[in-house]
Amino acid sequence: MNSLEVCKLTVGYPHTPTPAIHDVSFSLEPGSLCALVGANGAGKSTLLKALMGMLRPQAGSISFAGLESNQARKQGLVGYVAQRDAMAEDLPLRVSDVVMMGRYGNIGLFSRPSKEDKQAVDLALERVGMSEFVNRPISALSGGQAKRVFVARGLAQHAQFMLLDEPFAGVDKTSEAALVSLIQDMAHQGVTVLCAVHDLHMVTESFDQVILLNRTLIYHGSSTEAMQPVYVAQAFDVDESKAQKLVI
Repeated sequence: MNSLEVCKLTVGYPHTPTPAIHDVSFSLEPGSLCALVGANGAGKSTLLKALMGMLRPQAGSISFAGLESNQARKQGLVGYVAQRDAMAEDLPLRVSDVVMMGRYGNIGLFSRPSKEDKQAVDLALERVGMSEFVNRPISALSGGQAKRVFVARGLAQHAQFMLLDEPFAGVDKTSEAALVSLIQDMAHQGVTVLCAVHDLHMVTESFDQVILLNRTLIYHGSSTEAMQPVYVAQAFDVDESKAQKLVI
């Protein structure tokens, strides 16, 4: 199976007695376009970091296409767009350098990029509409442009799974629309997309599935069902009348 499987996952932080997320289980099939929704502190970033191997689970398991998380990442199956990519943004890197990072699994640390690698970078930048910025410093881009470059890195990597942590935060409406179109296109091509989202109003318009998280799994299913007040109330710790206002 080429699905993402999360089973009874519990993750915490050192010196913190209460887990950040507890007993979370879900499965995403190839081509899933799933929003990860919850209040601040609900565990969205924690879950994504655990999926990327940045945090070690206290209990439970994670698998990508039947492989353990670390194996899948080493094989380049999993792409990740963080809220802020400090390394890429703070170093004097060009856009092409950042996207080429997605090819390192193919190139190796001490080899030069091949013609195929360079073509993969060019194609990825073309797909995200950033070809004209290929030699621009990544630090000179707007927030929305930088997010598109980081998505291009995953495209160049040929990732089967794409994890995105609040990619729409701090971007203008034009960049938001471009990013939504990109991830929808990826899902249509069979990539499994899990995307943390803070804006409830875009969930039903842009995503097929929703995971509602409040330190544990509240709901996983269709975006229309997920936005019912009974589930939103549990996810955001509010009463149903206020939950109704959140989704209107």
